Order: sequence, then structure tokens, then C-alpha cells
Amino acid sequence: MVDLLDLNSYDYYLPQELIAQYPLKDRSSSRLMHIDRKTGTISHLYFRDLVDLLAPGEVLVINNSKVIPARLFGYKDNGTKIEILLLNHLDGSKWKCMVHPGKRLKREQVLRFSPQLEGWVSLPDEDGLRVIEFNNPDTYWNEIERIGHIPLPPYIKREDKAEDRQTYQTVYAEEAGSVAAPTAGFHFTEEMLSQLKEKGIKIVNIILHIGMGTFVPIKTQRIDQHKMHSEFCTIPEETANVINKAKLEGRRVIAVGSTSIRTLESFWNNGILMSGSKWTDIFIYPGKNIQVADALITNFHLPKSTLLMMVSAFAGYELTRKAYEIAVQEHYRFFSYGDAMYIS
Repeated sequence: MVDLLDLNSYDYYLPQELIAQYPLKDRSSSRLMHIDRKTGTISHLYFRDLVDLLAPGEVLVINNSKVIPARLFGYKDNGTKIEILLLNHLDGSKWKCMVHPGKRLKREQVLRFSPQLEGWVSLPDEDGLRVIEFNNPDTYWNEIERIGHIPLPPYIKREDKAEDRQTYQTVYAEEAGSVAAPTAGFHFTEEMLSQLKEKGIKIVNIILHIGMGTFVPIKTQRIDQHKMHSEFCTIPEETANVINKAKLEGRRVIAVGSTSIRTLESFWNNGILMSGSKWTDIFIYPGKNIQVADALITNFHLPKSTLLMMVSAFAGYELTRKAYEIAVQEHYRFFSYGDAMYIS
């Protein structure tokens, strides 16, 4: 009997060569694994085929958060190189951040990033996080946009390139604030979005700015003891109205990515989707009910990750495990720049 609260239940074998290092030139030519939860059948398509799988009147929920160039390289007075990863904007020119290597920063001090940009870094808090306050509060962000790096995930074993600023971003990204991309949306092209609209599919936005909550690994053996870091999310009033009407009329809601599902669940209250903004630390794993989304578009996720647990909650543990085994056998491309899954 599988213990669904044991971290090891979410491990799986993945050959390293299946981890995508670069995106495909045509976003919509990614493969799409379609999982039918009712029948348990698994079929192999291309992402562009999604247009045929959705029906007029259905609602597609996308996260239009935009990835910021959150990775900065600074230098101490003695020339030691320090990497900073910006996480959450606090106020003014202050940000919560991660520092690497932290042991090289044993006291509060200034780091210099360019002739125009420096920042005062605090000591770590109990989570190992620090606060950085940049000089030139009116212009510091322009300099970060110029010199900052796109924070590619550690499993992409290469330096970021200029083109990652476009490819590690959805085509509909608008609201700056994420330090990792909502990757399920990578596969949509402008052409596909136009085709979906022409077919009568309603496309609505939510925002969840991805921070530590989405990508920090679980360190507790019992997954229900894991505490998610909070991330800031928003549901516009128009989005809530469209979804509430669809739920009332029995039309399906399709969530693009784990961030969309987590945001929807965070604002669901006694049968109604509320609008507004708040911090959420919601953690969805098997045993938790998903109330709003009727279908999910997602990528293939890391072993033992909170994202894999959320997919297991939505599709069922055994069906998810079977799908991942098949994905490895069929040489699907994994993780951020990899292929997609549609669970209906």
C-alpha cells in the first residue's frame, strides 16, 4: 500500500538526457500527453492539437506574471563574487533575496553590481533569506533590467543567453514579478490563442508571482509537514465573474499550470470565486480537493516536488505515476523547456 504522505512516494526514475536544455523553435510543436481521468486512457498528441480538445464557452485560465531578470552578480570590497536571487519586492528599493555563497557574507555590507548599482545586504533570517536595499531608488530597476540575468532553473546546465529573455517567458506575460516562469504556458503561441478565441473559448487572466513557494524542495519526510513559502496572487473581478458564470452554467474551466490552480483554490469561498489580491501558501497534494478547475494543462515536474504532488491530487496518484513512466519510455522532454500534459 502506497503512503501518499511519504515524500519517497513521489520519486521516479528520470534519465538526465530527457531534461530539456533548450526550448523548441516552435512553441506549439511540443508534444502533449492527454490523460483522460474518467477512462484512464493516455494518448500522445502535439500541443497545437489542444485547440480541437476545447469546446466553445469553456474558460482557459492563464497566469500572465512576467519573469524578471532576478539573478544578479555583485562583488564585495575585496573582490569576492556573490550571486543574488531577488525573490519578493518589499517596498521602495528593498527586496527579499537569496545569497550564494551565503558563508561569504558574514556581516551586513554593500555589494557592487555595476558603476550605477550597489545594494546593502542584511544578515540572514531564520529561513536563510536576506533583505537587499539598492541605491538610486528612482532608477535602480532600469539598471537591473540592463544587467540582470534570467534565473534559469538549476537543472538547465548552461548559462542564460540573450534569447532566454524571450523564450523563458510566456507570449502573454505582462505583470513583472516572477523569479521562475509559469512554464505550462510556454507552449501557447499568438496564433494558437487567436484560434482558441475564434472558436469561442474565453481566456481570462490571473496573476501569481512565482517565488520560493513553487520551487523550494520539500525537506520533511511527511509531505503534510511541509510549509509553503507565500506568493502574491491576484484574481481580477472580470476573471471571477467569467468563471463563476461558467461554473453556474456547467461549462468547463481549464487551468494553465499549477500557479493558476493554486490561485483559483486560494480565492474559492463556499462555492464562489472571489476577486482581489493576497499572499497564498496553499499546498495541494493527494487528499486535498480541487474545486474550481475541471481540466489542467501542465508540464512534467521534478521528482518529489510540490508540483508533482499537485498533479497527483488532480489526476490521481496511480494514473500520474503511470503517465510519468510512459513519458520516460516515450522520451518526452521534461521540466521547464520540455513537453506538456493535458489532464481532462
